[in-house]
Amino acid sequence: MLTLSRLIAACLVLGLVSLAAVLAAHLALTDIWHGEGDLRAEWTVLQVASLLIVAFQLVALFTFWRLRRIVRHGDGSESDGGPLPRDSMRQ
Repeated sequence: MLTLSRLIAACLVLGLVSLAAVLAAHLALTDIWHGEGDLRAEWTVLQVASLLIVAFQLVALFTFWRLRRIVRHGDGSESDGGPLPRDSMRQ
């Protein structure tokens, strides 16, 4: 099973990549709006950007679910330092 620290790192990386994908999608949509000649590359950019954004959302939701489980139940199965103290989350 993935550790929480690896899931958080994956969220950060996918978040940055999906931010770049949003920018690329905006540029592709601008070309589509202007009616450029061959639009296959622009549609491919939109498809890849959509997949990256969905992947980021799924990993983020799974990470939050795992974090909630650790905080709620004090699950000490994480190999990167053990459970989080319950009082450290309530400041």
